[in-house]
Amino acid sequence: MLRLENVRCGYDEIEVIKGVSFHVNKGEKICIIGPNGCGKSTLLKAIAGLIESKGEIYLSGIPIKKMKRAEIASKVAILRQNEAVYFSYTVYETVLLGRYLHMKGGIFKSPSKHDKDFVLECIDRVGLADVKDRQINTLSGGQLQRVFLAKALAQEPCLILLDEPTNHLDLKYQIELIEYLNQWTQKDGHTVIGVLHDINLAMHFADKILLLSDGKIAKYGSINNFVDGKLLEEAYHMDIKSYMQKSLKIWEDSFVQSNV
Repeated sequence: MLRLENVRCGYDEIEVIKGVSFHVNKGEKICIIGPNGCGKSTLLKAIAGLIESKGEIYLSGIPIKKMKRAEIASKVAILRQNEAVYFSYTVYETVLLGRYLHMKGGIFKSPSKHDKDFVLECIDRVGLADVKDRQINTLSGGQLQRVFLAKALAQEPCLILLDEPTNHLDLKYQIELIEYLNQWTQKDGHTVIGVLHDINLAMHFADKILLLSDGKIAKYGSINNFVDGKLLEEAYHMDIKSYMQKSLKIWEDSFVQSNV
């Protein structure tokens, strides 16, 4: 579905991603983890064709360098942590913006009945049907992220890229967002590649983990490849496994004491 071969990219002639190669199968959920500054968001931008890169990135067997921007956007949607809200559109109007790539005439033509119905379906999928006519600037942070997820779904992409979309959400909304994405991949067999800071959340969501360190892949594989903690310690320069075990023990001790 997606294949990267020796991809290199960066900014102002400074190389951030340094020869990354991996492939993702249809229907897989991949989480990219790693310390700040290791290149996670830069890698997503290269996959989306938003920055130039060396090497090759294939989407459904086609090099993205040979694809027009609109063609990439019809196949790849991005959900970021801070989507800009410049105008106070309604929920329905905001989600409809994600549909224009599929509308003949784009923004210069009124949506068809199919487009309208599909937008309403996307809104319903993320549990916002009851607020579809609300102005988005009146919504909570969790609701707003669900609006942008519905907008991404309205593009009918085969791949959704998550750029730290849960960073400013409380735990309840983080889990809800992940569950909506789980449902999307299970129902439609589509693919998700996400950058998540929370390693617990990443392991809860992902089929595979890609650990980046200094712009290179330190490890790519199933969750079981990371449970010994050595790779994470080398990448993050701290004993993450011991920290998580201590946190778990605090919870277990608290549970025992509360039931004494």
